[in-house]
Amino acid sequence: MKVEKPSKNWRAKLHEVIYGTHTRAGKIFDIILLVVILYSIIVVMLESVPRFDTKHHRFLDISEWVVTILFSIEYILRIICIKKPSKYIFSFFGVVDLLSTIPKYLSFFVVGSQYITAFRALRLLRIFRILKLVRFVGESNNLLRALKASRAKIFIFVFFMLIISVLLGTVMYLIEGPEHGFNSIPHSIYWTIVTLTTVGYGDISPQTGLGQFFATLIMIIGYGIIAVPTGIVSAEYTRSDKALSVSSGRSCSDCGAEIHRNDAYYCRKCGHKLEED
Repeated sequence: MKVEKPSKNWRAKLHEVIYGTHTRAGKIFDIILLVVILYSIIVVMLESVPRFDTKHHRFLDISEWVVTILFSIEYILRIICIKKPSKYIFSFFGVVDLLSTIPKYLSFFVVGSQYITAFRALRLLRIFRILKLVRFVGESNNLLRALKASRAKIFIFVFFMLIISVLLGTVMYLIEGPEHGFNSIPHSIYWTIVTLTTVGYGDISPQTGLGQFFATLIMIIGYGIIAVPTGIVSAEYTRSDKALSVSSGRSCSDCGAEIHRNDAYYCRKCGHKLEED
């Protein structure tokens, strides 16, 4: 005898549409959301163009209010359909969603605050969920772990480069002097850092033969040191376990966490049982 699964209540269905991308309704919702976000960003940009805003101010204002109301409704629904609203409210996307909603309301009290709605561009990060590219977030977690493991080595390297910059800058000040643009030791250190990092603004350049020879050595050193921090992080990255954070596109209905392994049955954050595809 086949046992029927209990039907989901309205909150569970709403959560599946708003937070999930493994269903057709969830994908359609996110695509519509992205279109509205893109439209709202274009409206904000056009509002900052004086000639266009003067000619179409009423249309742009109405458009901005429509988008703001839609985002307000979406924000409220996201809070309603999750069991622990505080998890969403204080999450990265929760803060971004709030920042992208309140500026138009603040425009009643603070002139020009509507332009803060440019924060809505951050919401486009949701496109990674739609395109199933969120699995690369797992790789970024590995990179963050590698950076964290390398922080002591990187700090020592940066500190060493600061010492080298001070020494080389002082030497260049002694060689060139104020008459050739090296007005002070801090100014010379600035030139050294710019040269070591291969930026080369060209606002200061050595004029003497010895100074040019010394500058050539600094440039060569600059190319050599670029590989050092890269090598440090790469070595740590290869040691990390790349299979720890593989996303399935499912979202926890209890805390809202969205990154889980494909074979996960329970949420990695709160332990709540995940919905089956």
